[in-house]
Amino acid sequence: MNKSNDEYKKYVERHAVPSPIVSNCVKAFLVGGTICCMGQVLFLLYKNVLEMSEINARALVSATLIFGAILLTGFDVFDDIAKFGGAGTLVPITGFANAVVAPALDTKAEGWILGVGAKLFTISGPVILYGTLASAVYGTVYYIVMLIMR
Repeated sequence: MNKSNDEYKKYVERHAVPSPIVSNCVKAFLVGGTICCMGQVLFLLYKNVLEMSEINARALVSATLIFGAILLTGFDVFDDIAKFGGAGTLVPITGFANAVVAPALDTKAEGWILGVGAKLFTISGPVILYGTLASAVYGTVYYIVMLIMR
């Protein structure tokens, strides 16, 4: 490191506000746990009260959580929950729904095509792309390993 980097690092260390790690972890656990508990309650409701099959109940839980996250994002409530719970809102299904919808809502004034349509997959696009690529690579490796092990 050169001298200017050392000076900057010392400056940042002097002025940085310490992060309340324990408090942040507890809040993330509570928010993420609440989201997961809501999913479990919905599953039990759909399966036992509405007498759905397990597969249909699971699918409806996912759809309900996605719809709820989109609704909360649209009413600008999800951001407040995220400010409080931090990483706890990154429970995959709700965090992903928020990541898809938020950029689109921010550019709504630019129109449906150049605003919402162009920005809809700005954040989630790479996740979809590399997730799909990783699953294809994993599936290929798994297939080859299973052929070898026969």
